[in-house]
Amino acid sequence: MSYADTALPVNLDREAGTPLAVQLADALRVAAASGHLRGGDRLPSTRALAERLGVSRTVTSAAYEQLHAEGWIAGRHGSGTYVTTPPTRAAASVSPSGPPLADAETASSLDLSPGTPWAEGLDRAAWRRAWRAAADPDPLIRAHRAGLPEYRATVSEHLLRHRGLAVGSVLATGGTTAAVVELAAAVLRRGAVVAFEEPGYQRAVQAFRQAGLTVVGVPVDGQGLRPDAIPAGARAVYCSPAHQYPMGSRMSAARRVELVERARADGLLIIEDDYDGELRFDVAPLPLLAALAPDVVVHLGTTSKILTPTLGAGWLVGPSEVVRAVLAYRDLTGTRPSPAGQRVLVELARHGDLGRHLRKLRRELAERRTLLSDALSSAGVPVLGDDAGAHLVVLFESAEEEADRILAAERHGIRLDGLARHFAGTPTAHGVALGYAGCSREALVTALPTLVSLLR
Repeated sequence: MSYADTALPVNLDREAGTPLAVQLADALRVAAASGHLRGGDRLPSTRALAERLGVSRTVTSAAYEQLHAEGWIAGRHGSGTYVTTPPTRAAASVSPSGPPLADAETASSLDLSPGTPWAEGLDRAAWRRAWRAAADPDPLIRAHRAGLPEYRATVSEHLLRHRGLAVGSVLATGGTTAAVVELAAAVLRRGAVVAFEEPGYQRAVQAFRQAGLTVVGVPVDGQGLRPDAIPAGARAVYCSPAHQYPMGSRMSAARRVELVERARADGLLIIEDDYDGELRFDVAPLPLLAALAPDVVVHLGTTSKILTPTLGAGWLVGPSEVVRAVLAYRDLTGTRPSPAGQRVLVELARHGDLGRHLRKLRRELAERRTLLSDALSSAGVPVLGDDAGAHLVVLFESAEEEADRILAAERHGIRLDGLARHFAGTPTAHGVALGYAGCSREALVTALPTLVSLLR
């Protein structure tokens, strides 16, 4: 579909203090995120759009360049500029009858557990440059309890550009689990009930339990966590609405509204784990609960899945009373996130390396997911999970089958992650979560015939 002859949802305010190019980029980004523009839609040329809006071509070119850098649009030689999602490519070069793994030693490094980033895709020159630049400032003489100001500004820009969240303040954290520890200690009282996705992220479960909180599992289905199953009297609910971990579903719009209404009615604090929300391949990254209800949502993000755990850097955005409580806790305990990883992220963003890596990461993971899902589906193995993130799920009939398949894979030198460990209580679903980011593309291709045979 072409938008060259259709009105675009753009209104520029020449009296505003925001540059016209920024206004234009924001309007097109919102249109893409809301579905007004969809992947594959062709945009007007910069010249045509400039004439239509009555602005200089410099304005439209700058807006297009920004959106291209963020991965929202792409140019096709001789064809035009298109709203884009990362391309999926059929695995034509992979032979389903290819050779099995040569031996266990070759395959011993093939760990298909989820949660591992594509660290080999990091530009090593950019990585070294960022670390060198991070070492240039003078050593700190006092801690920044909220995080380095430049890091918080960088994260604010990242959230706006890549997650559509406009925030007034950001707290640096040491990552998602570290943020949960602080929330449990600073905001939630011992003995309080926390509703939690079942299955879900067990490190967070253990963090809550170690802080003396009671964790109660709430079932998830194809639309995400079920708000109607949240127990009465719960103080908080922990969820991953953009890409449920580990089952891979997205929380529907109706569920989001229902959850927010329940939170406001019952005084619940929603803890939104957006561990890989930047990694969608079918549509634009989904809107955040924090954007829908900033008064009751604490948003948690991390660099561990989009870059590497090496940085130990994450962020927290929440209501002012939550932020104050966390800062007071840091003052009492003398704790704060390490500034080293914060400085590195600032440098990666400053030179555009973060945006370039995200674009490359989306393309690579989209292709890997297609490679894996096509091979499994062609063999009659259904896969579960949205077209997003760095893992998918294959379900089995029983716990015994799950254990048998995992053991068989180990004999072939492949590590699989069973769903059983993602339940705090008795597992109600059986299968494996297949991560495809942590290994090399070559290792994944080589292992595919064996993997398909094991899961068929």
